[in-house]
Amino acid sequence: MDKYQLTKSTEELFSSFLALKSKFNIESLKSELDTLQEETKSPDFWSNPENNKVILKRISEINSILDKLNDIENNLNFLNEVISSIPQNADDSSSQEIKESIDLYNELKKEVGNLEIVVCFSGKYDDSNCFVSIHAGQGGTEACDWADMIRRMYTRYFEKNNWKVEITDIIKGNEAGIDSIELFVSSGEYIYGKLKNEAGAHRLVRISPFNAQGLRQTSFCLVEVMPQLDKRNEIVVSDDEIEFQASRSGGAGGQNVNKVNTKVTITHIPTGIVVTASTARTQIENRMLAMEKLKSKLLQIEIEKENNEIQKLKGVYKVAGWGNQIRNYVLAPYKLVKDLRTGVETSDTDGVLDGDLDEFINAEVLLNSN
Repeated sequence: MDKYQLTKSTEELFSSFLALKSKFNIESLKSELDTLQEETKSPDFWSNPENNKVILKRISEINSILDKLNDIENNLNFLNEVISSIPQNADDSSSQEIKESIDLYNELKKEVGNLEIVVCFSGKYDDSNCFVSIHAGQGGTEACDWADMIRRMYTRYFEKNNWKVEITDIIKGNEAGIDSIELFVSSGEYIYGKLKNEAGAHRLVRISPFNAQGLRQTSFCLVEVMPQLDKRNEIVVSDDEIEFQASRSGGAGGQNVNKVNTKVTITHIPTGIVVTASTARTQIENRMLAMEKLKSKLLQIEIEKENNEIQKLKGVYKVAGWGNQIRNYVLAPYKLVKDLRTGVETSDTDGVLDGDLDEFINAEVLLNSN
């Protein structure tokens, strides 16, 4: 890339950035920020931990957006100044200024691309923490192993984003892997917004390590994603709508094991939804966690109803797969991961299973924003 090409590319990037910046409605964000900051000055603000947690998180998000927009604009102006100072006869293969300018351009192009994703997060719950559940499909040990591979894939993705992840419930497979697991993901921006489209069936094709004949095996697992509740989307569940049951929670050892009934199971009678919690040390903590999970599931039902109404207006999107299958992971006879909704694919199956999901997740976010 020579000076002329770099100048033209930078102008196009600046134009794209300004168009993108206008979508954020800066004045509205600043007005919201002022309102929220005034709330923090209230004498009783710190007496309501649940409410102030939501407000402080939103303040942090707005400041992050404003700072990022300001930084990118300043860096684009700086890049223009640097390019204009480069001599016309500079050799792109030897000029240090050209090389450094290209590096800065590529970095800014990536940051503008990330902003294109952020502006898509306008959903009611997109900035919420969330629960991610993974369930093995039919297929016994093979399916349980696939569910554990999916668990590892998402856990690596969470770690790369510096998100906090906790296991809230787990049922291990009889021979290997897991039958089901539930993860609580927190401490990040737009967690539910990024993960909500991962819900659905994930299909694996590979040479089975559990088959002595070395035959190819197809396995499925189901992923569910539910936003965590906060004061903005509280759902009320009355005591007469639930059945509560406590049982002994086993473990690897320790004085508390099998001496108290700590595992909690709650059934929501109107819907038949069953939730469990067993990882906390006390029954009270597990009951609180189970109720939070139940409310999140009920909220997800409401979200799906809203989405169905939207789909009636937009037209139903037909998934090119079996049932609600969203993605294929083929490890034999060739290597390919392909999303059936966006068409995004890669032969780097090892990278994907190691948590390199940005390309898939971002493409789905952009698709659903149109």
